[in-house]
Order: sequence, then structure tokens, then C-alpha cells
Amino acid sequence: MAPPVRPRVFVTRKLPGEALGRLGRQVELRVWEDELPPPREVLLEEARGVDGLITLLTDRVDEPLLAAAPSLRAVSNVAVGYDNIDVGACSARGIAVGNTPGVLTETTADFAFALLMGLARRVVEADAYVRAGRWRTWSPTLLLGAELHGATLGLVGLGKIGAAMARRAHGFGMRVLYFSRHARPALEAELGLRRVDKATLLAESDFLSLHVPLTPETRHWLGRAELAAMKPGAMLVNTARGTVVDQDALVEALSRGHLGGAALDVTEPEPLPMDSPLLKLPNVLLAPHIASASHVTRGRMASMAVDNLLAALEGRRPPHCVNPELFK
Repeated sequence: MAPPVRPRVFVTRKLPGEALGRLGRQVELRVWEDELPPPREVLLEEARGVDGLITLLTDRVDEPLLAAAPSLRAVSNVAVGYDNIDVGACSARGIAVGNTPGVLTETTADFAFALLMGLARRVVEADAYVRAGRWRTWSPTLLLGAELHGATLGLVGLGKIGAAMARRAHGFGMRVLYFSRHARPALEAELGLRRVDKATLLAESDFLSLHVPLTPETRHWLGRAELAAMKPGAMLVNTARGTVVDQDALVEALSRGHLGGAALDVTEPEPLPMDSPLLKLPNVLLAPHIASASHVTRGRMASMAVDNLLAALEGRRPPHCVNPELFK
């Protein structure tokens, strides 16, 4: 008797941990080995004839790709977000879509708070100052930063990551306001949070941290008018999506000194072109989309993505399914 035909799977990047080894024992596996994402034409070609895809946010899964992949049954994104995937088009074809929620909550909140602290206390500037040989003596006016204790942190979105950020801020003695579609009375009671409208959040926040998914409603949520309404000298932290902020307007607000600074793990586009004005501003701290980049978290994300894919290929509902209506 011939051995059963194993499902064919393409993974768009090498993943940390043991997950790919486990996957390779159960499927016919191809992995894109380059550090950069597969070019669009390569992704389309690799998708032909496969049963499953494991993708990253850099990989667009849209109508043209789906049309080129008639045997595709599952797409598993190694991310909480899935704005790179046309979920409606996948559902129309009966293709299950998975993501990796929950696992990166604390890691991302750690990094968001690290950005806030690094920006407030000018840590990166201080490091560069020392390395450049400019440190000659202790000075009472050297690299003065902003105080966290007693300052007001405004959170845009109070999901899992936003709530984790609120807990960290509470521990540092910060006053925390939040703007969200839904009230969180239990968290308000636990941490002393206050839910406010958008205008109040912008006017009163010394630091503003973004924790919302990218949707049509949140695209350029922070635009020119909103930036102008922010408290003079306020600082922005963004670990959500670059497109939540109107980047041109942000550059203007930083350049003219209305904002005190910005710490950005995400930008529009990614990576930033080397002629981006953000790279020339001294009051900007930049990171290459690494908020979830710990060994443990990235390994767990890879494992969750593999679990989602294998379940879907076996006809089961993925443990973390974006379109669960397919399995009713």
C-alpha cells in the first residue's frame, strides 16, 4: 500500500524554536531561507499547489494569491494582527485563517514601557553622547529628561496589551487615562484608571501610547488635528501599527517642537527608507518592529502558528481561528 500523501506547506521565513521541526515531520515542507520576505512573484509561485501557508505580516494574502492557490486550505499568520490577509476572501473559499493572540501580551507591554522610559530619560541619546567622547564632566543640566512618576499616561485601546501597559504605569506611580470603545470597570477599580473621550485624552496626556489594531477606523487615528490637540511637549509611543499615525504630520509636530518626542517600533513603511526625516530627528527613538522579540515569545508564536495550521489541515478548527464560522 502506498504511503498517504502528506500535505504540502510553504513557510515564508525561518522561525525560532522547535516548531518547524515538528511541522516537517508531518507535512511536505518548504521554508523560505532568506532574511528578507519572499518577493511577490515567488510567494505566488510557491502558493501554487500547497495545502497550507505560514505567513508573516509582510506577506500579502489577497485575491490574486488565493486565485493562484486552488488547493490552499489553511493560512496561519505568525502575529496577533492579520491585516495582511483578506479574511473575507479566505472564508469565501473555505480557507481557515489562524493567528497568535495572547502569547505576546506581556512581552510587548514590556517593550512599550521600555520605549517610554528610554524616550523620557533620553537613554539612547546618552549612550551616543558617551560613545562619541563628549562626556567631559558631571553637569546639572546634561541630558535632562521627563519624569514618569506623577505624569499622565494616555492609552489608546485597553485590550490585553493596553491593560498590561496600564499595570506597568500604575507600578511607576503614573496617572492613567484610556480611550476605548468599551469600558473596563474592573480594571478602573483595580488600577485607578479613568476612561475619557478622545479630546480629553489628547489634552491631558504627558505620554500617549497606542494599542489598537489597524482597521479602517484606526487608520491615521492620530492625524494632524489630533497631534495639534496633544499637550505641548507630550511624547508618543507606538507599538501598534505605523499606519495608525499620520507619519508626515508626526514629523511636522516633532520638527516644530510641539511634541517632546516619539518612540516608534512601527512605521509607515517598514523598513523606513534611509531618507526618512524621522531618522534625522534627535527626539525620535526608533526600533525595527521588535516588541515581541524575546526568545520565549517568538518560539511560542511559531508553535501556535504550527498548531493552527496542522489543526486546519486535519479539518479541525484551529485553536486560534480568525474565521471560526467555517467550523460551525
